[in-house]
Amino acid sequence: MGVDLVVEAEDWSALPLDELAERALAGVAAELGLPGDVEISLLACADDRIAALNAEFRDKPKATNVLSWPAEDLAPDAPGEAPLPLPPPDFPGEPPFLGDIALAFETCAAEADAGGKPLGSHVMHLLVHGILHLLGYDHETDSDAVLMESTEVRILGQLGEPDPYGSESASPTGQYLE
Repeated sequence: MGVDLVVEAEDWSALPLDELAERALAGVAAELGLPGDVEISLLACADDRIAALNAEFRDKPKATNVLSWPAEDLAPDAPGEAPLPLPPPDFPGEPPFLGDIALAFETCAAEADAGGKPLGSHVMHLLVHGILHLLGYDHETDSDAVLMESTEVRILGQLGEPDPYGSESASPTGQYLE
C-alpha cells in the first residue's frame, strides 16, 4: 500500500493526512479485493491551486473538494455496471499505480463545518471517493451514483467512519461531490 503525498498547503498539518490516506487506500483495496500494494499520489493543496487544476482539466474555474486523474480508464461500458478490473502493472514486480488525487483544504474544511462533521471523517470520505474514481466509479447517472455511494458507505463502515449520506447535508445521490 503506498501513498505518495505532496503537501502544498500548510493547513493540512492539522490532520494526519498520510495516515488517513493509507487507511482509505487499504479500506478500498480490502473491499474491492485489490492487491495489497497498489499506489496513488495525493496532492494536499489550497483552494486557489485546485481551482486552477479544475479550470485546466474540467473547464470549471472554481475550487472543489477533490479531483482525481485515473492512470487507467476503468469506466464500465454501461451506466450502473461495475468498473473494469484493474489491469496488471506496467512493469512486472512493480505495484499497480491507480492515479492522482488532489484535495483542497479550505473547501474540505468548509464542507465539514457546514455538515457538522469532523474534518477527519469528511476527508476520509473524500479520499475513498477519489480512490473509487481512480478505479472507474462515477456518479454521472443515478445508477452510477447508487453503486458508487453504496460502495463508499461499505468501505467507510469497515473503517469505522459514519455514513456520509446519512445526514441532511448531502443529497440522496451525493451530488455535492465533484
